[in-house]
Amino acid sequence: MKKKITTGAARTAKRRKSGVAARKAAPPRVRRAEVPPVSGLPVAPHEAKLTIRRLRTQLAQALRRIDELQASADIDFLLDIPNRRGFERELNRSIAYIKRYHASGALIVLDVDRLKPINDAFGHAAGDQVLKAIVAVLLRHVRSSDVVGRLGGDEFALLLWNLSETDAHVKAASLEQAVDRLTFVFRGRKITAGASTGVAILGPHAEAGTALEQADSAMYLRKAQRRHEG
Repeated sequence: MKKKITTGAARTAKRRKSGVAARKAAPPRVRRAEVPPVSGLPVAPHEAKLTIRRLRTQLAQALRRIDELQASADIDFLLDIPNRRGFERELNRSIAYIKRYHASGALIVLDVDRLKPINDAFGHAAGDQVLKAIVAVLLRHVRSSDVVGRLGGDEFALLLWNLSETDAHVKAASLEQAVDRLTFVFRGRKITAGASTGVAILGPHAEAGTALEQADSAMYLRKAQRRHEG
């Protein structure tokens, strides 16, 4: 039996074929794009100062805008007094002060008695006019250190400093009387609104949520009493 003799030329041809096949089977190499190094450009000192000044001005304007937005978030847009969020923030600060320095204060919740019938009969513009007049009365009857806020709808709250319980109830009664005296004319009809109040005393153990609940409950009792009297 004869052995098959492989010549050198045949072996060379085989190696060439296998090399070509390997190159075809192997995935193509991806060449990385060469990124040229970034060189820092020199900036003139005068130009740098102008840029710093411009950025500081923009930052100051942005901070003022933030303050304005935060303040507007705590203000009732119709009546320009603290809304519930703003009033509760002031109430919490005041209670912290009262606890630290053993001061005293009173919380009065005031609810307008007949705002819904006015809105239903004459429209919300008439109701807004009533609310604005009531806020003007409340602001005239408090000191600059006191706070008048709108808790929502036809309900208001007053934070009054350095009042005894007796003085707080006297103040609440005077506020009712002041609102009761207001008169409005809508479509030729004379209208009165009226208000009911409730009082909570703020002492060293006061809590904002509890005080609001106490004053609110007292206000509803007073509202029922006034309805029965009327």
